Amino acid sequence: MPLEVPTDLQTSLHARYGKDKVRVLRVIRDGAWHHVVEYNVTALLEGDIDVSYTRADNSVVVATDSIKNITYYLAKVSPHVLVPEHFALHLGTHLVSRYAHIHKAIITIEQLRWSRIAINNSQSTDGAEKGHTHSFLRDGDDKRVVKVEVDADPGRDSLVGRVSSGIADLLVLKSTGSSFSSFVRDEYTTLAEVDDRIFSTAIDLQYQFAPVDLIAPTDDKKLDFKLGKSSNGSVWDAVDVAKRARDVTLEVFAEDDSASVQLAPGKFQATLYKMAQIVLAQNAGVQAVTYSLPNKHYIPVDMRYIGVENVTPPSNAEVFMPIAAPSGLITATVSRK
Repeated sequence: MPLEVPTDLQTSLHARYGKDKVRVLRVIRDGAWHHVVEYNVTALLEGDIDVSYTRADNSVVVATDSIKNITYYLAKVSPHVLVPEHFALHLGTHLVSRYAHIHKAIITIEQLRWSRIAINNSQSTDGAEKGHTHSFLRDGDDKRVVKVEVDADPGRDSLVGRVSSGIADLLVLKSTGSSFSSFVRDEYTTLAEVDDRIFSTAIDLQYQFAPVDLIAPTDDKKLDFKLGKSSNGSVWDAVDVAKRARDVTLEVFAEDDSASVQLAPGKFQATLYKMAQIVLAQNAGVQAVTYSLPNKHYIPVDMRYIGVENVTPPSNAEVFMPIAAPSGLITATVSRK
């Protein structure tokens, strides 16, 4: 006998749907000088779609295959495709403007790294870039990650864009200058204190921009999209914000002594806090910064069984065994007051 839903059960529904993992590579040819971007795009929709769940009524469903096709079409025609924040805003604005029953579009973009190969002495027509005209390399596994919500609830002529951006999987390592001591010790403690160790983490960074008002498209196909006025640290300054945030993260990780034995043993939390504060200080349009730092453990290999010392003192260890799990995790959000 089939299961039936009780007639007296009362429920509410909050639904979204769309297309995931739309892979896009875009080449822009400026004469002999080429630009490339590669994106993994997720586009989700919210709105008056409840009947597709409650009554199996597909009349309100924009097919996910259509969402995929729109993503590719916008990648072809959008003048903003090279900047993931702006492309995501353009895509989201088009979706909520074209379909009147759709109230929100949630766009997530992962940008994979392609850097121009630094050979030859050619440069772009504006002199801003140097390197090979059309050859690129994948110079890291970290990704730039953008999350955008375009909200039409305030009105079709009062669209609001909410944007966060950041970095995922930025793998870094310090071979010295980190310790861990003075932590709580009780009957559950087996971990030994160390005055020097390898410190490595895969940095996830997210910074949240102030919301922006968006200009609704007025053309018949709802394809127009106009950028706002650029100001320091705003979403319209996204390219420079991304560079500053990455540079700050790497410089503070490398140079800050908060985690060193000489100053404040083991307090990498203080380094995280400093990173976030500087990102906020340099970018007036950023409201909050979140870091997530999972430890990547490297354990000295004990070779005393063959008469080789590689453990004591820890600062003299030279051969290590990487350990994937379990791992510590440090995370915090620093916001403007």
